Amino acid sequence: MRQLPFFCRGEVVKGFGRGSKELGVPTANFSEQVVESFPSDICTGIYYGWACVGNGDVHKMVLSIGWNPFYKNTKKSVETHIIHTFKEDFYGEILSIAIIGYIRPEKNFDSLEALIAAIQDDIEEAKRQLDLPEHLKIKEDNFFHLPGGKI
Repeated sequence: MRQLPFFCRGEVVKGFGRGSKELGVPTANFSEQVVESFPSDICTGIYYGWACVGNGDVHKMVLSIGWNPFYKNTKKSVETHIIHTFKEDFYGEILSIAIIGYIRPEKNFDSLEALIAAIQDDIEEAKRQLDLPEHLKIKEDNFFHLPGGKI
């Protein structure tokens, strides 16, 4: 796997519509072009890191890269759950992410409840990891400061 951290940005597009509604975990989705631009040596799975919408604050995040086996997706996706409550959707905004570490491989689940429990565990693990001093310093990286607020 490519050396982490991995930095990426792109426009937030509409996803499958499952994050908020079915899972209680809203996600920001990248376009197919951004997903296809990810290096092939970044394996599928669950990651943690930092995320910023536009020129806003930098927040902890957990990220899924892959096929979402529970839903049997036919297209690979990159879905970012920012660990912060936003007042409204931000489709069309620029999302900047820094992937810092790996939590686990993607896998299938026997039930929606088991998937939701795993996602909640992933969020807690991301919070713990991102409180470590070596991860906190990346939150301050200049990558998160867009000139004029847009690309």
